[in-house]
Amino acid sequence: MTSPHERYRRPGPMTGLGRHAPSLAAVADVASLADLIHGLLLHQHWAAAYHETLTAARAAIAHRRRAQDVLDAALELDPAPLDRPRPPSRRAVGVCEHFSVLGVAALRARGVPARARCGFGMYFEAGKGVDHWIVEYCNGDRWVAADFQIDAVQAAVLHPDFNVLDQPSGKFLRAGEAWQGCRAGRLDPMRFGIFDEAGYWFIAHNLVRDIAALNDMEMLPWDVWGLMPRPEDDISPELFARFDHLAALAADPDANAEELRDAYGDPLVHVPDRVFNAVLKREEAVFG
Repeated sequence: MTSPHERYRRPGPMTGLGRHAPSLAAVADVASLADLIHGLLLHQHWAAAYHETLTAARAAIAHRRRAQDVLDAALELDPAPLDRPRPPSRRAVGVCEHFSVLGVAALRARGVPARARCGFGMYFEAGKGVDHWIVEYCNGDRWVAADFQIDAVQAAVLHPDFNVLDQPSGKFLRAGEAWQGCRAGRLDPMRFGIFDEAGYWFIAHNLVRDIAALNDMEMLPWDVWGLMPRPEDDISPELFARFDHLAALAADPDANAEELRDAYGDPLVHVPDRVFNAVLKREEAVFG
């Protein structure tokens, strides 16, 4: 019988590296991979911490979805080999999702089962779950939760009291965990979001993105489609029940692999050919 981990060993539409695969597959260990990614990417919303002011052209890189397209951008800014660290001024720009997609892509290029997870980091603001993505990779019989975004600059601000590349439970809440915690009354949905956006609708958006990522379609944190409610919408009891079901499936992706595939087959959950980019306020082709 094939291990449920095997489905996360092969590159997907967003995590294929194309001509860049040899450069990233050669990285020896997870810590070295994190260093490599830190030398390639600059987080859009942390730019000031690196004394960078982003041009519109560099900020636009954050709207690229595929790992190989992000690496193309890194080479456009600096043609040095990808394993050579760039100064912040010559790094491609992305957000947490891009750090995670590159991590997954590189691990899969080495044949390591890995998957991106969408949810909320509990280590950015006290008492708040901040919109975030991490990587889960298989080490023996254990899925390790690793945040490839946090480098020395960010750690000096955040002061994490744990290993960001091997996180203990509770430091990152997957979207389904946040949803279930709020539905059970243990957590406050208005404490989950980013900037001034929060609530059940936001958690629901991340839950749909997490289901998509578990089916090899890692989307931008502001891509909107299908089942995702608008901020002003009242979520009906029927819709709450649908998200309850998705959260239960995402709680154990390996045990629920077949059911997750079925859930992703729902046209309202499945990533369509075109999605709404909520930052740019326009509809876009996913592979445009």
